Amino acid sequence: MTAPRKTPPRKILVTSALPYANGPIHIGHLVEYIQTDIWARFQRLCGNICHYVCADDAHGTPIMLKAEADGVSAEELIARVGAEHRRDFQNFLIAFDNYYSTHSPENRHFSELIYARLRDRGHIARRTITQLFDPQKRMFLPDRFVRGTCPACNSPEQYGDNCEVCGVTYSPADLIDPVSVLSGARPEQRESEQLFFKLADFREFLANWLAEGRTQREVANKQKELFSEELFEWDISRNEPYWGFEIPGEPGKYFYVWMDAPVGYLASFKNYCEREGVDFDEYLRPDSDCEMVHFIGKDIARFHTLFWPAQLHGGGFRPPSAVWCHGFLSVGGRKMSKRHGTFITAETYFRHLNPEFLRYYFAGKLDDGIDDLDLSFDDFKARVNSDLVGKLVNLASRCASFIEKQFGGKLRGELPAPELFAQFADAGGELARDYENRRYAKAVRAIMALADRANEYIAAERPWELVKSADKKSHAHAVCTQGVNLFRQLVIYLKPVLPATAERAEAFLNLPPQKWEDARAPLLGHAINEYTPLLTRVEDRQIHAMIEESKSGHDESGETSADTSAPADASATIQIADFDKVDLRVAKITAADYVEGADKLLRLDLDLGGEKRTVFAGIKSAYDPKTLPGRHVVVVANLAARKMKFGVSEGMVLAAGPGGEEIFLLSPDEGATAGMRVR
Repeated sequence: MTAPRKTPPRKILVTSALPYANGPIHIGHLVEYIQTDIWARFQRLCGNICHYVCADDAHGTPIMLKAEADGVSAEELIARVGAEHRRDFQNFLIAFDNYYSTHSPENRHFSELIYARLRDRGHIARRTITQLFDPQKRMFLPDRFVRGTCPACNSPEQYGDNCEVCGVTYSPADLIDPVSVLSGARPEQRESEQLFFKLADFREFLANWLAEGRTQREVANKQKELFSEELFEWDISRNEPYWGFEIPGEPGKYFYVWMDAPVGYLASFKNYCEREGVDFDEYLRPDSDCEMVHFIGKDIARFHTLFWPAQLHGGGFRPPSAVWCHGFLSVGGRKMSKRHGTFITAETYFRHLNPEFLRYYFAGKLDDGIDDLDLSFDDFKARVNSDLVGKLVNLASRCASFIEKQFGGKLRGELPAPELFAQFADAGGELARDYENRRYAKAVRAIMALADRANEYIAAERPWELVKSADKKSHAHAVCTQGVNLFRQLVIYLKPVLPATAERAEAFLNLPPQKWEDARAPLLGHAINEYTPLLTRVEDRQIHAMIEESKSGHDESGETSADTSAPADASATIQIADFDKVDLRVAKITAADYVEGADKLLRLDLDLGGEKRTVFAGIKSAYDPKTLPGRHVVVVANLAARKMKFGVSEGMVLAAGPGGEEIFLLSPDEGATAGMRVR
């Protein structure tokens, strides 16, 4: 009889969206990287060949302006931020095979190659368009540096490329009441010749690709709405000044960041392949039998499910096998907020809590849809302490102590209830399907149900009582052997989520790295090592300290001169009489300068209609002080003066925005004069 033919392992290239190289990784970002890492680790655990690559998105005007504000070159900025990102991902056990940068020779090569092929095949158009120009900064504005009201759904405060509320893509010129993020000025419309990718050339290809189940149904349906209209051409060029790759043969024009950023997936993989001897073409040629899977946030679905597949197809590469989207993270039912201490960076979390706890909590919330997920710290503490400490590691500690003290650290040669072990082994098939299909929450619930059964078995058998009787001691040995085996199975099933805990458990069990299939065979007559605690409980003080540290990260003053949080709590309402206590006045900025030793502050000298004030404002990341003198702003004039190490701040300048480069000083309409009260 011939042995059955073994199925060859799948070959998979998997990626996460590229984080932007101008700021830190926060827990909202980590949803995606944890989701992807769990999937990649599961594939490897099952014996598949899975290469996980990513890179920093290192081009675009925000990088250029951030570097200028920090007084460093763009290369220095992206090198510093890249090192911080690598540190954070390593801390959270994100197992990239390669983490690279879009500012690389490989990325330039593939960007130019794909562009040249698209151009030579007639998929690039050239035409003169009207673009928005900032008359104060004297530059054409990138899409993300224009904000206004969405022309489709009338949602305010939307960027100039796509609406984060309804998902529609548009030109910045289509925005209602557009405003420059850089200066607050109303942009002017000026003509400029640009290059366009003719998306309509790929209508049939994209319709077929979406129909093949390459992304979630709701995502595909959203993109298909465009097919009832004429698919628009996509602007892929930007005028100088711009930080990025200059387009060959087009002096003064650069690849738009969304043109070369997804190419970073190929560039990072190519860099890895050259180093490790992997065949790049095997994965990327048009007829490849390998898989290429992208994990992204739902806000960038249109770029990844329309432009990117068409760009790859037209450029002579294979399209993605799948693009899986996820929802956004809220904390305590609200958008992450610096004011409430819930805008938590990866670095801050890591200083206070075990990163595997967040991996487990997110896994317990993630499924195959695009619904948003919420982090409740009460729920977080309860789940970790109950599931991981109370159920998982408690099972090991209860049984291991008896094995070590009573039976010389060696497991018995048979199981007392082999049918129970078999039930746990059989559960692996459904759990594997759940991991494969990104139904992590379902898998976690099923694993914890198994943990309950294992603990119930130990509680019913009461080995601590059995060891007291000489004639029952051997049964106690068998019961504890069963418990250790059930623990091992649970650890294998949780290994994609808890890789560090699994590694420590393998050391305790005196085992090499375990594979998924190892859960089917018991350990019998096997010597284990002394048990040491694998996990400790979450304490309220740890969560409180993390939140307090996040609150203190507003700016050097401890006040929020630019509100980068969610809208104010609905419960924190005030009366009109309370609002009347706030004296809002128009002020003219007479001078502005950097503050030595301050990371976020600018010093503003103000004229409030004859009264002079000095205010320190946390807007350094968004504004060049040279552009501010002569501008009118709104000031809280009756705010108590605050003594700081840089001097005394005599009020607060009002601003809004999500933070970083996206802070917008509130300015009155033309005609307002210094000292005028704002009503």
